[in-house]
Amino acid sequence: MSESRPAAVIILAAGKGTRMKSALPKVLHTICGRTMLDHVLAAARDLDPAELIVVVGHRGDEVMQHLSEYAPDARVVVQQQRGGTGHAVRIVAEEVSLGHGTVVVTYGDAPVLRGATMATLVREHSARHAAATALTTVMDDPTGYGRIIRDADGALVEIIEEADADPHQRAIKEVNSGVYAFEAALLADAVKRVPTNNAKGEEYLTDVVAILRAEGHHVASMLEKDAKEVFGVNDRAQLAQARQILNTRLLEHWMRAGVTVVDPVTTSIDADVVLGPDAEIGPGTQLEGATVIGAGARVGPGCLLRDTTVGEGAAVTHAVCESAVIGAGAVAGPFTYLPPGTRLEPGERMRALAGCAGAATPTSEGADPA
Repeated sequence: MSESRPAAVIILAAGKGTRMKSALPKVLHTICGRTMLDHVLAAARDLDPAELIVVVGHRGDEVMQHLSEYAPDARVVVQQQRGGTGHAVRIVAEEVSLGHGTVVVTYGDAPVLRGATMATLVREHSARHAAATALTTVMDDPTGYGRIIRDADGALVEIIEEADADPHQRAIKEVNSGVYAFEAALLADAVKRVPTNNAKGEEYLTDVVAILRAEGHHVASMLEKDAKEVFGVNDRAQLAQARQILNTRLLEHWMRAGVTVVDPVTTSIDADVVLGPDAEIGPGTQLEGATVIGAGARVGPGCLLRDTTVGEGAAVTHAVCESAVIGAGAVAGPFTYLPPGTRLEPGERMRALAGCAGAATPTSEGADPA
């Protein structure tokens, strides 16, 4: 196993997600066209791990069904009883031979964590010859996060969960992201000895850090300066915040690739959308699913396109298009609905029928589309 390729990435996705107040499992809520779990899987695949493992629990059948369709390469481990993060990793170690090398642990409700950040964590872990390396960050409001406890020399001593922290420890602003790199053999051994003498009576994965340090192993940390990178989702408000973070990243990517986005604040885009160079996206536009916008095309203002292909140089304004194909140089809108299966030939124009909201009719090339 190479130092840059982890032996495994373990994604913990067994939580109940009570604060979401939803009939849908938390990790299956969608952000920018993908479930939170799919975003985490995509980031994990950037590391090319030998094993990709997902721990499921609450409503596990639904999560496993999703994985069978969208991530058949992932190995599923079922946590029948929710006994904490340490318990989840322990059952993985008991069921899967982790072997040797680096094991990365992350979470199914952390959709904004990038693969590049985890890859840097793996490199730092290897360079420091550490038994465990925790990804940390500093937050103005650390409420809800475990606190990083350091000694007088600044070395990581332990991680204290908020429920078990005293007032002095709760004032610490450096927090644990919950993401780690471990040496596989040491993790598999230490996780068997995690205590449950804490406020929740659970097995905390954080305690593995203290166990390894007490046994003389080197434990390290990597500070992530951007706290948004390790943002976790626990409720609908945080889901919206995560969507905003991802949407901003996607728009910045395409703008740097040569796409004009007139008003990023009112524009949303899914992760699988593809935009051609010199395309222009107007205000109030949503691009969803597998939508493809050709080079030099203009879409917006006021458009919703889902799974739609727009050809080079085409123009779409104030339109709703679903699974449609708009040919090169074609014009759709304003105030047009293109239902699934609609195909505009190159140069064709389609406009709304006067007095008939939502209906549309094609016109000859060069006709007034308004």
